[in-house]
Amino acid sequence: MPTLRETIARHGLDARKSLGQHFLLDEALCRRIATLAGDLAGRHVLEVGPGPGGLTRALLDGPAASVTAVELDRRAVAALADLSEAHPGRLNVVEADALKVDAAAALPAPRKIVANLPYNAATPLLVGWLRAAAAFEGMALMFQQEVAERICAAPDTDAYGRLSVLAQWRCRCELLLRLPPGAFAPPPKVWSAVVGFAPRAEDPGPALFAAMERLTAAAFGQRRKMLRGALKALGGAEALLSSVGVEGTRRAETLTVAEFDRMARALLARDGPAAGPA
Repeated sequence: MPTLRETIARHGLDARKSLGQHFLLDEALCRRIATLAGDLAGRHVLEVGPGPGGLTRALLDGPAASVTAVELDRRAVAALADLSEAHPGRLNVVEADALKVDAAAALPAPRKIVANLPYNAATPLLVGWLRAAAAFEGMALMFQQEVAERICAAPDTDAYGRLSVLAQWRCRCELLLRLPPGAFAPPPKVWSAVVGFAPRAEDPGPALFAAMERLTAAAFGQRRKMLRGALKALGGAEALLSSVGVEGTRRAETLTVAEFDRMARALLARDGPAAGPA
């Protein structure tokens, strides 16, 4: 196999800012990240944005049953051809926008996701996977460190927000690894971090997830407002808050995930499933 730098040179795979590309070329780090999703033996792994294939190689060198790599950049798709030949039947490269790929339908169970996510699509990708979290055994995903800290933030902290609630409601989340800018080529301006996600046993289903999306969008849309003002857009804010025993004078960042859960269930019971996500 050519080295990762040779692969980049051969295919003109210079990192493009428009695609949020920062390539991880340290093979030892790639191997470490590949282990952060836990045991991959017999699992089918989804990777998004493989670039020249550093993490892809590490995943294929492990016990995963297969790796499905979703890549938007045609240059990177071509660069992964050598890996496909070296691991016949185990690597499936899909040229597509990952935001338009049904991850659960793209590979058989049991499934895990391990990916160094493009900065510009990381949050919408995560929210989409959280909606379908019941389909996955777990995820190990790299984000900008600021985003990773928001995901794992505790209530009543500056970083706690909508993404914290959605992620922690559906999964147990843990910040597993921090990486400095110099670990990447080209170096980004910020640190990165890997977060592990272990889906919770209860699947809320699409209607309750949509209710939680509406609720958190309203609650955190104007962080400085008290909840009785922030939730006015949902209608009947005072009655909704009273029904779950939450004071209207509190602000969204002070609520626990359990309190948001009770309120989302009350919102769904009141409005029904037709309201849809925000």
